[in-house]
Amino acid sequence: MLAIFQKEIGSFFNSLIAYIVMAVFLTTVGLIVWVFPDSSILDYGYADLGSFFQLAPYVLLFLIPAITMRSLAEESRNGTLELLLTKPLQNRDLILGKFLANWFLVLITLLPTLLYYYSVYKLGNPEGNVDSAAVFGSYIGLLLFSGVVVAMGLWASSVNDNQIVAFILGVFLAFIWYIGFGSVAALFGTGFVAQILSWAALDEQYRALGKGLIDSRNIIYLLSLIIFFLCLTYWQVEKLRK
Repeated sequence: MLAIFQKEIGSFFNSLIAYIVMAVFLTTVGLIVWVFPDSSILDYGYADLGSFFQLAPYVLLFLIPAITMRSLAEESRNGTLELLLTKPLQNRDLILGKFLANWFLVLITLLPTLLYYYSVYKLGNPEGNVDSAAVFGSYIGLLLFSGVVVAMGLWASSVNDNQIVAFILGVFLAFIWYIGFGSVAALFGTGFVAQILSWAALDEQYRALGKGLIDSRNIIYLLSLIIFFLCLTYWQVEKLRK
């Protein structure tokens, strides 16, 4: 697993992929959070990172599948996946290595945004007048949300050898889970089905963590989704091995 992890990280940073992803994410959220007048923190009149945490998931919905689309699809197209599967390498190690490498790249991309928190902390009147618990909870939610989308993208990359199809399928899955479930729940009103769909939606889980109260139920659900899609990827790779 460690060898796969190191190989993936090396391939990211030896190409333009990692740098493009970081540049696009940081530039997009930076402009909206600090520059554009309709969403700029500087025009709010109070210290708050709400605009960043509202925007970030939508950007990641597209950026993460762009990272993961090559993970297994490219290996399959180039014939290197079959070569890997002939080695004494367990499917578990292959999948976890690639998953952790992609998730780690997202984490590195998010790290510079801690400067936003530092800036808002300093800009507060008095200094430090910011809801740190909500910020911490939102970062936990964003990290777990990213893990779910990485797992979805990895499965999408395993079902075919076309990177474009893997990207579209990854975006579709993430979009449905983040926005689609909540939208469908609204059609059912306030009944039991609506409550289930609403609770299952990623945006509901993300907002719950952003309130600053870390509920184990939210954490368990998001981790369960990660495990579910990693299991689907495992079964797909197992088919290829046979």
